[in-house]
Amino acid sequence: MLKFRTGLLILICLLACPTLRVAAAERRDAVVSAVELSSPAVVNIRTEQIVQRPSNQLFGFGGSLFEEFFGQFSRPPVYTTQSLGSGVIVDPSGLVLTNAHVIAKASKIFIALPGRPRELEGQLVGSDELLDLAVVRLPKRANGQSYAHLELGRADDLLVGESVIAIGNPLGFGSSITTGVVSGPLRELSLGDDFTAVFIQTDALINPGNSGGPLININGELIGINTAIARQAQGIGFAIPADVVRRVLPELVSQGRIRRSYLGVIPGATGEAFATSRGYGGVLVTDLLDGSPAARAGLQLADVILALDQVPVESAREFLNFLRSYPPGGRVRIRYLRGMQEASVEVVLGSFTPQITLEYALRSFGFSLKESGGLRVQDVIPNTPADKVGLKTGDRIVEVAGQRLNDLNDFVSAVEEHFGLLPLTFLIVRGNQGYYIDLPQ
Repeated sequence: MLKFRTGLLILICLLACPTLRVAAAERRDAVVSAVELSSPAVVNIRTEQIVQRPSNQLFGFGGSLFEEFFGQFSRPPVYTTQSLGSGVIVDPSGLVLTNAHVIAKASKIFIALPGRPRELEGQLVGSDELLDLAVVRLPKRANGQSYAHLELGRADDLLVGESVIAIGNPLGFGSSITTGVVSGPLRELSLGDDFTAVFIQTDALINPGNSGGPLININGELIGINTAIARQAQGIGFAIPADVVRRVLPELVSQGRIRRSYLGVIPGATGEAFATSRGYGGVLVTDLLDGSPAARAGLQLADVILALDQVPVESAREFLNFLRSYPPGGRVRIRYLRGMQEASVEVVLGSFTPQITLEYALRSFGFSLKESGGLRVQDVIPNTPADKVGLKTGDRIVEVAGQRLNDLNDFVSAVEEHFGLLPLTFLIVRGNQGYYIDLPQ
């Protein structure tokens, strides 16, 4: 009887184990394979921020009365806060992509690799708050080995309804994975302060701790960087497209920021009649700077710009915002309307120089500047916006578009940042009085 039971048990194992193995193989679908491929490159990011609490000067002792008598029990004047997020390694040398808001104001950045108990301290390489992208570098490995990484894929060919996977590492315990489909491959969203950018919209949930992690397709290819930007949205996630990341990544690594590119178009509104007749808006070329990349490419006054790299533009501000994701030297295909004929042209974007910016200011506003006990008006060109509002030689320019000015470099920086956005508000000081003016009016 014992031999019979033993033989029966062996027979059951022989029959059951292959069945179990086959069942596991059948469950290994595309999602499982994609996650296995991508997860080793997804990291946890922990930051520390040293905060100095402002002292209370009410009693003249550098602190409150409570702190004087009970200082040993009160909160210290300097303390540390922490935040958590995710990131993805995109280069074998250890470059980590994440969101700018994940590492914002961080004094120290710590990165935990999957399956590794010890954190590594990373160094911030570059960041752009508007696009919400940041690059952090991991330390070189002592043994010379490469880091597990994901190379940037494509997002320009995404299909509505295509399956995608959002991966994060919010607590350092392992991957947090959600799946969904693409709802909109190129969704335009306002991020506040009149800034608009393009995102991939998906119903794959992106929790705050997953911000900065990768969005991958069913083949395990990196198609976007997850970002949490719509708190009021339920069941909606957004990711920065890989094509945008590819354009700006070299700039973030080499410059530490994304410099403004120079196209040379002064955009304007097309008017409601145009938008109504065609069913969509566009950007009117109201001025074109001589010798600019746009002029060399053949754009002309009164052309209507319809799209940048297949992304429709509806307003001048939207047009300028989209250009922010194209650094100097980048290429952009512009689709435009001339008369009743549509055409397109590829433009190689240039770099701003102080000369370009000052010539633009002289052309747009009608005055030149000099440094003399502050920033002062040197000349006012007759019949220009500056002349019409009564600007005079010797007036001090103290502020442009809310930015305080100390010298000519500050003026160049402020005007470059707002290039093409007209009018600009200037704070003028004459004698002991100051007043605000908009140029051109």
